[in-house]
Amino acid sequence: MEFFQSVVWTVISFLLFTVGVAVISSWKTRGDNLETAEGYFLAGRGLPGIVIAGSLLLTNLSAEQLVGLNGQSWKTNMGPIAWEVGSMFTLLALAFYFLPKYLKMGAMTIPSLMEERYGKGTKTMFSLVIVIMYSILNLPVILYSGAVVFEQIFDISGMLGMSKFGAVAVLCVIIGIVGGCYAIFGGLKAVAVSDTINGVGLIIGGLLIPFLGFAALAAATGGDGILDGVRYILDADPAKLNAINAWNAPEPEVPWPLLITGMFFSNLYWWCTNQSFVQRSLAAKSLKEGQKGAIFCGFLKCLGPMYLVIPGIIAFYLPTIQDKLSAAGASAIDFAYPALIAEIVPKPVMGFFAAVMFGAILSSFNSVLNSASTMFTLDLYRSSINPKASDVKCVKVGKVYGTIAGCVAIVIAPFIMNATGITTFLNSMSQFVSLPVLCTILGVFLFKRLPKYTPKVITAVHVVCYAAFLLLKPCYPGSENPIHYLYAMAVLFPVELIIMWFLNKYRPAEAYQIKDVGAVDLTPWKYRYVVAGVGVLIAIGIYVLFSPLGIAA
Repeated sequence: MEFFQSVVWTVISFLLFTVGVAVISSWKTRGDNLETAEGYFLAGRGLPGIVIAGSLLLTNLSAEQLVGLNGQSWKTNMGPIAWEVGSMFTLLALAFYFLPKYLKMGAMTIPSLMEERYGKGTKTMFSLVIVIMYSILNLPVILYSGAVVFEQIFDISGMLGMSKFGAVAVLCVIIGIVGGCYAIFGGLKAVAVSDTINGVGLIIGGLLIPFLGFAALAAATGGDGILDGVRYILDADPAKLNAINAWNAPEPEVPWPLLITGMFFSNLYWWCTNQSFVQRSLAAKSLKEGQKGAIFCGFLKCLGPMYLVIPGIIAFYLPTIQDKLSAAGASAIDFAYPALIAEIVPKPVMGFFAAVMFGAILSSFNSVLNSASTMFTLDLYRSSINPKASDVKCVKVGKVYGTIAGCVAIVIAPFIMNATGITTFLNSMSQFVSLPVLCTILGVFLFKRLPKYTPKVITAVHVVCYAAFLLLKPCYPGSENPIHYLYAMAVLFPVELIIMWFLNKYRPAEAYQIKDVGAVDLTPWKYRYVVAGVGVLIAIGIYVLFSPLGIAA
């Protein structure tokens, strides 16, 4: 009877939060004009800063991060905070450098900006590669990883009496349909509003986990209360709380030189030139609101270690979790966070936490689906297939393509269970396009006389060199540990910029000037420097705290 009541309460609290998000999103988007390209794909260029911040955060946050980063900290130390705290600096780059130029040019997609500078061929090349990557690779992996998280935490296969493959397939269908409804029928604004609400829930639910974990740790080690759990971790092994790793640290650790080189360059791509992220900022009602959104998101990312890294440290010290993970072998890193959730979250709260987790998962799905639909429609269909297509026609095509891409992803996703190392493969694949896209966009802003073939040269050099790096798998001097792949980014980025400088100087083309198309008000946010300065101090302070100068002494 008690088990039945806890299940009922979990289901009710899950449905209340999930349905509440849908109702609020529908109400906030009532009366919006979704028949125009700007209205559907860019929310009518009317998003305020707080919505942009929440949507940016939830677009970035996925089940892979919740499980992956906490798993890394369980296995290593506090080093994974680099993926969160380090984003503050690239979000400031978006707010102060990239966004003013994007909004001035009235860009609707990153490839459309490429076309204006380099011609139709460059836009088509990048659009085709990115749309295929989003549709065939990214979307199925998001569905699969989200489904696996729910299966591991809530034992869906046991509850429904089916195989794990069957449970994963059912969950993929549910997440895909719900996420698709936001992206296909509501457009970008519905996606952004739901992201913001889910973001609030995630912060509340996510921040609950370390406090519940500290209390559970105290109880398991003879203490009493949250503070005793904190003291236990502080006294157990200071090295576990260190976020500064050696220059030759093996993966998944992040060597300290990469914090200001390879990781920074990679993050510039994700936060400043990746379509699924940047699209929220392109939809800002003004530069002021866009800057608010980017900077506020930086603050939210600084909260990330609380629910994306510290729970992994807690799981490392909980005896019951260690017992569960000892039988998992090499895959234990992927089970650390789900095992912790199942262990410490009270049954009455589990429904709310499930809803928050569900929101984070489908947020990543519908964001990527919306971006894939936008790029296919505006950068491929309207550009190459039907240049005379009206806005109404483009919106219809976007909905049809989104539906097809969503269905394909749902079909593919469960079968990823049969693949080995698919997530690692996909992460490596993303680096094949990251720097070429970043350098192509930087070329628009930094060099006035670049020849139009520059992106093709950069892409060819990058693909050949990065592929050689992955194939050769060089190791650190005197070690058998392979060199971290971000070191390749650290070397290739300046090399590619030098190539662009050479072409600009010795193979100059006609000078290019950025034009103001009057899309939105370009008045910057009055308090941007003060708030950004506070953000930088917070980010640096976090690193000092989790270093030999702080609690890792």
